[in-house]
Amino acid sequence: MIQPFAFPTTVGFVDDNANFLANLSLQLDARLAFRFFNSAEHALDAVNNAAAFAPTTERFLARYHDRAEQSDDQEVIAMRIDAIRRQVNNARRFECTSVLVVDYDMPDMNGLELCRRIKHPALKKIVLTGKADEHLAVKGFNEGIIDRFIRKQDPGAFEALNQAIDEMKDAYLRHTQSTVVDALALSEYRFLSDPAFATKAREIFKQFDIVEHYVSVRPTGLLMLDGAATPFLFVVYAEDALRAAREIAIERDAPSEFFVELDERRSVPYFWESDGIFPIERESWRRYMHPSFVVQGQEMYSCALIERPQGLDLGTIFPYDDYLDQLDRGAQLAWGS
Repeated sequence: MIQPFAFPTTVGFVDDNANFLANLSLQLDARLAFRFFNSAEHALDAVNNAAAFAPTTERFLARYHDRAEQSDDQEVIAMRIDAIRRQVNNARRFECTSVLVVDYDMPDMNGLELCRRIKHPALKKIVLTGKADEHLAVKGFNEGIIDRFIRKQDPGAFEALNQAIDEMKDAYLRHTQSTVVDALALSEYRFLSDPAFATKAREIFKQFDIVEHYVSVRPTGLLMLDGAATPFLFVVYAEDALRAAREIAIERDAPSEFFVELDERRSVPYFWESDGIFPIERESWRRYMHPSFVVQGQEMYSCALIERPQGLDLGTIFPYDDYLDQLDRGAQLAWGS
């Protein structure tokens, strides 16, 4: 499936061996945001403080007040889609640490003890060690404090590490939004769980070098950004949403040409100036239409891809490329003091 939101996160590496860290930096993906620590205490402070920028389910939930029953024992909780999308305006979102790669044998604190003291439950931990003692891995897994164990001296250790980092970053995102996924599964955002839609979305991610995305409301779909924060809007109309748009257009006496465009799936609307519905100024409808394509999955989705869409407040977004440059200027190395 496509997660309701995804943005690049930071990977922390903790090892008291500076030469090893310098060599490791050459083996990592060039697009990976990472920080190095040669002090376990310094890493622990940085990671636990960065947890404040981590996405949590509570930020996307709110009491639903528009209901007849006002009793506290009938409390209704609503999902705030707008809050999910507003994460893109958080300039520090990339600072969130999703994975920590920890050496076991360090002078101030061993790797397992460091993992025990991490506050954020979703953060994934990989122990990377020169020791061949299997009981360390068993102990860490039994306590539930580590997610992977890799020996430095094993053939292909760097390849295994890069693969594990990718898997753990994905697992981190799944962990932090499992409740959101469940809440959206029966809504107009059910396309996220459709394999055919997921395949098409990943094609678009690859074609336009998309690095982050967020579910969008009015219109329903995905707001996507590349590394330079160029915005793209992936508009998605399921059949019921298309019918609803058509019914409102009928009520507003839309011209016949509009219905031809809609019914023949030539284009779909993005009404950014009229709260997502057909504008009262009926003759202006053409400026809101965008060429469409169909994704056939569990349902038929009429979609459009809009580069630099109007109507969204996206002027102050901090780009991922700038964050990588910022890390480079700081040498990506946070030495303990």
